[in-house]
Amino acid sequence: MKSHEIDYRIVGNDLQLVEVELDPMETVIAEAGAMMYMDDGITFETKLGDGSEPSQGFMGKLLSAGSRVLTGESLFMTHFTNHGHGKRKVAFSAPYPGSIVPFNLAEMGGQIIVQKDGFLCAAMGTKVSMTFNRRIGVGLVGGEGFVLQKLEGDGLAFVHAGGTLIERQLNNEKIRIDTGCVVAFQPGIDFSVETSGSLRSMVFGGEGIFLATLSGTGRVWLQSMPIRKLIQAIAPYGSNSGKESSSLLGGFLKD
Repeated sequence: MKSHEIDYRIVGNDLQLVEVELDPMETVIAEAGAMMYMDDGITFETKLGDGSEPSQGFMGKLLSAGSRVLTGESLFMTHFTNHGHGKRKVAFSAPYPGSIVPFNLAEMGGQIIVQKDGFLCAAMGTKVSMTFNRRIGVGLVGGEGFVLQKLEGDGLAFVHAGGTLIERQLNNEKIRIDTGCVVAFQPGIDFSVETSGSLRSMVFGGEGIFLATLSGTGRVWLQSMPIRKLIQAIAPYGSNSGKESSSLLGGFLKD
């Protein structure tokens, strides 16, 4: 195996964290800002790229890292290495309520496709790259799913899903879903976008104009509450609370 063999445990229910246990000189890579805590003896370094190709030159690393900006992620990744004499632990937290999904890439045929903001952390040796959906119409009309991330390797990688996680096994089947609810899928799955129905349904149905379609044979992972829906759900309460506070303060001043 070229990827480091890390151990882990996932803690919590709604706001989960993944605690990774590293042997001496083992490394885990993570998105910038994802670390929650780490034991003494672990050091971290911010680098361009994921470190999966150590012989790659500076320009290659820059181009690889720069492509991540298109997915909405940071230009840099953080590498956490155990420089102690025994096992040490480092933990990474989910960015919003949901589930952390562990993927053993060796069992996935060496790669998995994930939503552009889904990657959390992975064993050193995992290659994190950008991939475009081959159907450009997905990006132009669907809004989501045009730019995806590809995780390649033979070690463990961790992805975050919002809300409740659902895993489906498709056997030459097709399902239609909200475009933001796709978390990950195996390379054998075809991902596209189609209209949600008649003009009346698209305008008044509340399901949006487009739906994502996943078809073929392989495993897919879905999330019940993508960040877009979470923001839409809580935004009205934030504005209302401000109005209520103003009204309440105005009432006190009148009295």
